[in-house]
Amino acid sequence: GWWFDGSHVVVLEEDGAVLGSAKMGPNRPGRGAHVGTASVMVDAAARGRGVGRRLGEHVVQWHRDEGFAAIQFNAVVESNTVAVRLWQELGFRVVGTVPEAFDSTSHGLVGLHVMHLDLR
Repeated sequence: GWWFDGSHVVVLEEDGAVLGSAKMGPNRPGRGAHVGTASVMVDAAARGRGVGRRLGEHVVQWHRDEGFAAIQFNAVVESNTVAVRLWQELGFRVVGTVPEAFDSTSHGLVGLHVMHLDLR
C-alpha cells in the first residue's frame, strides 16, 4: 500500500517482467513541498543491467519537469555502494549520515545517508 500512496509511480518492464520501479513526489507536505523525494527498487535478477540508472534519470527529469527546486533522499543505505555511486553520478551529494540507522542483513548496523540534488 505504501508504494501506491498517491505518489507518481513508474515501472520498468521487459517482456512482461517487472525489472524495477520508482515512486516520487514531494518530500514533505505544505511548506516543504518544493523539495521532492523518491524511492527506487530494482529486481535482484535485473541488477547490473542499467535499470537503476534509467529509473534514476527518470526520477531526476520528472522532478525537473514538475518544477521541484531540489530532490532529497532521506535514507540511502551507506553500504549500498552501487546506489550511492549512481546517485552521486547523477549529481547528488551526501549532506549527512545517520550512524547505525539501518540493520543490514549482510553488514550489521550501517549508516543512512541523506542525499540532496539542487535542481535550480
